[in-house]
Formats: sequence, structure tokens, C-alpha cells
Amino acid sequence: MKTDKELQRDILDELAWEPRVDAADIGVSVEDGVVILNGRVKSLIEKWVAERVAQRVQGVRAVTDELIVKLPGDNQYSDADLAIAAANALDWNASVPRSRIKLVVEDGWIDLKGNVDYQYQKDAAGDAVRVLKGVQGIRNFIIVTPSSISPRDIKQKIEKALERAAQVDAQKITVETEGGKVTLHGDVKTWAEREEAERAAWAAPGVFEIENDIRIAA
Repeated sequence: MKTDKELQRDILDELAWEPRVDAADIGVSVEDGVVILNGRVKSLIEKWVAERVAQRVQGVRAVTDELIVKLPGDNQYSDADLAIAAANALDWNASVPRSRIKLVVEDGWIDLKGNVDYQYQKDAAGDAVRVLKGVQGIRNFIIVTPSSISPRDIKQKIEKALERAAQVDAQKITVETEGGKVTLHGDVKTWAEREEAERAAWAAPGVFEIENDIRIAA
């Protein structure tokens, strides 16, 4: 089991290794395996990548992201500019049902609203605008619409998907369903395995909410 100091060193090394992140202005503190990221980054996508870099380090139990997006002085954009860029990004993304998505931009923050059939469509909308220059943050209010598939069928489909997933030990994960809500229990070795299990669950038709209670084993 790694100490907090060892985890801090490994995360700093991983951030320095990641080419999409400028680690110079990022600070890392660790307490009982819980990581806090602080400092400044130049874009929302860099903030997003830094958080996931920390999550993939073995021994990390949770990550709190307190990074602030600070744009370079010559890269300021108006809300109107961002709104046009965001609308175009959604239009050109084949995974986004554009007619069902609305967006609002205020002070660099993008609000996404509407309803879709699958979680991947909601994620695709957020991913499409996250990479845009000048975005300070995203609030994804898109709702995944429940389907008529029975909870039993949803449970069976998720369990089969977990068995197929190379990164997941399906025997250590249990699945509970209540309507379109799924709860995952169990213990895994890494955050990446925990996320892979949740990703597999979101792919099932009819799922509109997931409670991930999977723990990272020490």
C-alpha cells in the first residue's frame, strides 16, 4: 500500500509525463488516498485531462479538482463567439441529436439542456464543447430519457457487458436495478477499472442514472 507521500510523487510524475498538461502550475496534495488538485490551467480540456491523470494512478481513492481555468491574456472570447463555436461543434458531431439539444453561454460557462436516448449522446455533447478555446466550464443538464426495457433485462445486459470487459473483474462487481437506475457494488484495484465498469453500465439501453458504490481496494 502506497503512502500519501508516494502517491503525491507518482501523481506529480504522471502529470509531468502527460503531454496535454502543463504541470508547472499544478499542485497536488494527498490525504488518506484522496487527492486534491489545485493551481491554474490554460483550458477546460487541460483541467479535465489533469483530473483523469490523477485518477489513473494506482492507489488513488478519490480526486477533488480545485483547478482554476486562467486563459492567456490574448485569448479572451465573448459569449457570442463561444455560442457560435459551441453550436457548430454540436452540429458537426454525429453522436449528438442536435435538434434535441439547446445551449446557453454566460460568462464563459456553457449550459447544455435537452433530452436524449443514451448516456453516450449526453457525454458526446459535453465532449464536443469541452475542447473549445475560452470555455470556463460546462453544466450538462441534458436528461437521458427512460425506456420501456425491464430492470431485469437491463441488469442482465450490464452483467454480460462486465464479463466482456477486459479491464474489469466481473466476479467482484454486483449490479442492482430499479427501473432505469443502476447501482454498482464491489471492490476493484484501480480507478480505471471502476470507471470502466460504470462506462459498461451506461451503455445499456434504458439506463438514466448510475450510483457507483464500487470501492478502490487498498
